[in-house]
Amino acid sequence: MAIVVVVSGTWFAYSQLADSKCTGSIPLTVAAAPEISPAVISAADAWSKDGGNVGGTCVSVAVTPVNPADMASAIAREHGVLLAGLGQADGTIQVPDVWIPDSSTWQLRLRNEASGFQPTKVTSVAQSPLVVAMPQPIAQSQKLEGKKVALASLLKAQLGSAEAAKFGIVNPAKDASGLTALMAIQQAASAGKGSVQALVSALTYLSKSRSELREELLAQFPKAADAATLSESLGAAPLSEEDVISYNAKRPPVELSAVYLDGSSVPLDYPFTVLPQVVDGQKISAAQGLLKQLTASSFKNELAGHGLRAPDGTYGAGFVAPIGAPSASPAITAAAGGGETGGTAAAGVDATAVSKVVGTWNATTQPGRVLAVFDVSGSMGDPVPTAGNQSKAQVTQKAAVTGLSLFSDEWAVGVWAFSTNMNGTKAWKQMIKVTPLASGRTAVAETIPKLNPKPDGNTGLYNTVRDAYNAAKASWQPGKANSVLLFTDGQNDNDDGISQQTLLEDLKKAQDPKKPIRLVLIGIGTEVDKGELKTISGAVKGSGVFIAEDPTKITDIFLQAIGSRTGVQ
Repeated sequence: MAIVVVVSGTWFAYSQLADSKCTGSIPLTVAAAPEISPAVISAADAWSKDGGNVGGTCVSVAVTPVNPADMASAIAREHGVLLAGLGQADGTIQVPDVWIPDSSTWQLRLRNEASGFQPTKVTSVAQSPLVVAMPQPIAQSQKLEGKKVALASLLKAQLGSAEAAKFGIVNPAKDASGLTALMAIQQAASAGKGSVQALVSALTYLSKSRSELREELLAQFPKAADAATLSESLGAAPLSEEDVISYNAKRPPVELSAVYLDGSSVPLDYPFTVLPQVVDGQKISAAQGLLKQLTASSFKNELAGHGLRAPDGTYGAGFVAPIGAPSASPAITAAAGGGETGGTAAAGVDATAVSKVVGTWNATTQPGRVLAVFDVSGSMGDPVPTAGNQSKAQVTQKAAVTGLSLFSDEWAVGVWAFSTNMNGTKAWKQMIKVTPLASGRTAVAETIPKLNPKPDGNTGLYNTVRDAYNAAKASWQPGKANSVLLFTDGQNDNDDGISQQTLLEDLKKAQDPKKPIRLVLIGIGTEVDKGELKTISGAVKGSGVFIAEDPTKITDIFLQAIGSRTGVQ
């Protein structure tokens, strides 16, 4: 019987090759987001049966459904970096030839961390717009079905209501729907007055019902429509349109309505990505052949059957719009460059913006300990033309106030000022030790106006970096992000201080894998020696350098530093 099976299997494979008139095999591995993987498998199978080949050699496509966060971690591992908030990858996950995650924000984050991550092809093959998923009884009671609303306005209304529905989100550092929602909220908040306070309030509110995985969040929606269950369960969450469609397809006790968003928001765009390690010409051609199948008009119908749209926002036969859609064909903003040839992935979004969003979330919702060290050398008194000739010190103090307001009460913050001869021969002076903000926020805030330039002070950078790192190590606590955040506008200038070589040796000796400390160096202005800062940062694993050439952008750079790992390449 075994012989018969083998022979018949061999004959089937032979007949397939004979029918397609191709020989041999070019293996092509594909990892796709779980929701799009069935459509990709179907298209790959159809291509194979139709004789899919490259120059007469058959193409064998193996598609595996993989959570985008897990694959992003694995790719980061291959490049020797980490993505903020993701941690180490599972060692069983192998990097494929082609990756189709749910959003281009994953590629942007990887590009921002790993200079070697340069995919040869990134083309959108599907789309699913961001919506707010709400249990239908709640959406009806709030008269939101069939309407389009701004996410920030909807969130603000929930914040101001004593009977507000519980509003959740998936951790933006681990999920594209959470990240794109946060981008929309941050963009709206930055356009209004009191933007920082509004943003902090919104993120603090969302974090109370946050989930680490999308499946965990979906499980929190009500299982019954009675008032008590509705009030105790999750009442709203930004998710993809596909999430709502697939959830309702399982016939839950309480179906979800999709509230569509008014204004700009980034959809999930499912970018087809040929990964950098693919250099074989035949394999690249095989990937191009598969891409052709995924951008053909017939693939639109395949996507429709799985609740997904084409890259231009239109949909094929069989697509069933979710409950609450404005009409049978809700208006969706098309991705730039969309159409049957595929959309341009991540149109209008850059890596810096994504890092800032992740950084804002981490600062507002994650516990941490930071020693903030500020340069008060004489040059910090120089005027900044873009800030009405306020001094660099004044601009930095304003940024420090903003940064402090973003940190939640779960953080502890200490403040140092450094120059030369700040405390006898010491290059630095402690303004306040690392103090929990829950009880000492006012005391920490009172040190910031005292960060004034020392007219005759030079820059004792090397001694300060070493001592700050050792101080952070001495007060290290488990379960929190322990870091040193140092701002400087110059380069080391301290005749009585240690040499750079001594600093690097001391930093390497001080590191303890069991007590990781991140050293973040933020350069202010154009006179900073980037090479010097990169050399220092290179001695401490997981550290980074970030440059604010325009001092008025310090807050943005600060958020970028918290939301990414490596900084200046």
